[in-house]
Amino acid sequence: MTATADHPRTHGNRRGEGHLPRGEILAAAAELLDSGGDGRAVTLRAVARRAGIATTSIYPHFPDRQALVLAVAGQAVAELSHRLRTADEAGGDAGQRLHTLCRTYLDFAHRHPGRYRLMFAGLGRPIAAVDGEVTPDDPVNAGGEVMRILTAALTACAAAGQCTSSDPAADALALWLGLHGLAHQRAVAATFRWPADIAQRVVVTLGRLGAV
Repeated sequence: MTATADHPRTHGNRRGEGHLPRGEILAAAAELLDSGGDGRAVTLRAVARRAGIATTSIYPHFPDRQALVLAVAGQAVAELSHRLRTADEAGGDAGQRLHTLCRTYLDFAHRHPGRYRLMFAGLGRPIAAVDGEVTPDDPVNAGGEVMRILTAALTACAAAGQCTSSDPAADALALWLGLHGLAHQRAVAATFRWPADIAQRVVVTLGRLGAV
């Protein structure tokens, strides 16, 4: 059964023993965000209650709230990166793949608004400013993968003659800013009647594409 705020997870370990895997603690924190919470909802006490363990059981994995928040934010960025890589491998020509990548990005932000907001509040810097190798021990740098995927997609579009970009890295940054702005505004102005093709307008304009 999926855990809810009223029905926390139950496990074979007795409360307080501290044997819950790190990944399940992170999953409990993500569930708090997905159930409508924001970054303030991710406290050690709330996550422990959600996971069905004592707060002290979290300390072997995360020494304080900041460490937990950073890990949750890094995990969210890593999940977004994975979804983008999967979307990029789905096929189609370069322009179609770029559109698919952008729809995937916006869909993640729409389906997981709490995690999406925490990605920026938790990491303390935008995805575009993060660089380096992506490793499980350094989840913050997972953000660099998002920009690498977008840059590679724009490079492929330019090589295929489907966009006019002469600087894919700079245009990928502009495109990300557009996607992030749209994702944020959709979240804070949910009742606004956005044009049905607003996402395509952002992608075509900032990606320097022709209509695909």
